[in-house]
Formats: sequence, structure tokens, C-alpha cells
Amino acid sequence: MSGQNPAWLENLPLGPGVKVIAHDKNGVVAFSKPEGVLSHPNTQGDRVRSILTAAYVLDGEYYTGIIGAPGEQRLHLLNRLDSGTSGVILAAASETLARDIRDQFKRRRILKRYHALVFGSPAPAVQVWRDRLSVRKQGGHIRTQAAGNMASEAKIQVMSVHPGKPPLALIQLEPRTGRSHQLRVQCAQRHLPIVGDATYGDFALNREFTRRTGLERLFLHSSETSFDYEWGGRIWRFSAHAELPEAFEEAWRLAGRTRRK
Repeated sequence: MSGQNPAWLENLPLGPGVKVIAHDKNGVVAFSKPEGVLSHPNTQGDRVRSILTAAYVLDGEYYTGIIGAPGEQRLHLLNRLDSGTSGVILAAASETLARDIRDQFKRRRILKRYHALVFGSPAPAVQVWRDRLSVRKQGGHIRTQAAGNMASEAKIQVMSVHPGKPPLALIQLEPRTGRSHQLRVQCAQRHLPIVGDATYGDFALNREFTRRTGLERLFLHSSETSFDYEWGGRIWRFSAHAELPEAFEEAWRLAGRTRRK
């Protein structure tokens, strides 16, 4: 699947720090998006900090003017990540294929794995979280609450725990539904706020963490996405993996230290 990129991928106008991490011959491509980069621009001024510094059609959900792209000189966005969340983000050059894969997202047929640093120590080590959430727009921003009629489910597994007051835990999350801000709210609901979450997190703990470590970001990362799809009369397998950012390892190393003034 990966290997040497075709010419049209080599010539993509990638945003700051964005990398192509997987692609296939049908024009499905995966990017690794750094923290702080937008999934797509909302205004022309946003282009310089989006995954592609190209024009984007909001209603059609695609980047346009992609020279050499197979099909339509477009890349159709298949999923989105909050600007503060890093990791795997997908696109497809074919509108028909994009529509089919988006439908798989809606039907929960795509495996997604995230990693997060949270304040606290979840127990037991493997859990399934089920909640009912509500999502609304507030002042141009999405806000999610842990009360509503939208069924939301995620499996979590504790990968490691760093002792301290409070302890830190690295957890793996597999959302089985795709609600906006779902994982951030589900963590906060269980008194396991994600480190650096400036909307749903623990603001005092965030300030103290930044004071001790000098690190300031949302510690949520989309690590892996994989799925099967039908195209051209056969079944194709697509999988993409984005390495955990160095900030996670640095946070772990510095968490128990007192920062010098």
C-alpha cells in the first residue's frame, strides 16, 4: 500500500508538518496531522494552517485544484480531527469512493484507535464506556454534554500509569460511535480529563502540568484507522498508523519533575 508515493502525492501542497503516511492505487490517502493544524480551512486565511494549503469547498467537503490527482483533481475529506488533536486523517480522490467510505464511518464499520494522556488512573484496566450525549453549536463552536439522546460508546484500555499527585495514565481508546468531542467528554465525565483539554478538562491541573513540564497541547492522538472497502469488483484493505508524537514521551518523562524557575 505504501512505498514510494506517486507523483501527484509528492506534489501535494502539504500544510505545516503534515505527512502522507499511507495510500493505495484507488486514490485513498492518509495523512498524519500535527497538533494545531486544521482538517480544512474555513476561510481563505486558514489555508496556511490546514492539512493542504489548497482551496476547499465546504459544501462539497473537498480540496480542489489538486494537480495530477486521479479522477477529478479533488481530494474528498473522509473524516475530521479537532485542530488540537493530532494523527490520522483520510481523503479520497474519487467522489463515489469517498461517499462509500463516509457511509462506513456512519455505520461504524471503521476501526479507529486513539491514545490520550489523562489525569487519574482508570480501573479496571479495560472498560467499555456507554453514555448518552448531546451536541450543539455555541458561538460558532461545537459543544458536547454528557446528557442527551445520542448513544455513545468507546472501549478503553490502560497502557501505562505514571504515579504522582494526580497520577497520569496513557490510555488507548476505540470509539464505536463518532460523536463530536465524544472521547474528550467521556473522559471528563469519569474524572479522567485529558491533559491539556481547554474545553472539557481540569483547568487547574492543566496549568500546573504546563508549569512543571513546559508543554501545552491537547494530549489526544488518532493513532490508527483501518477498514475494508469494495471497489472495482474486489475488496481492498486500507490501514494507516500515525506514530505517537514526541510530546507524549516528553510529557511522561517530565511529569514527575519540578520545573526550575
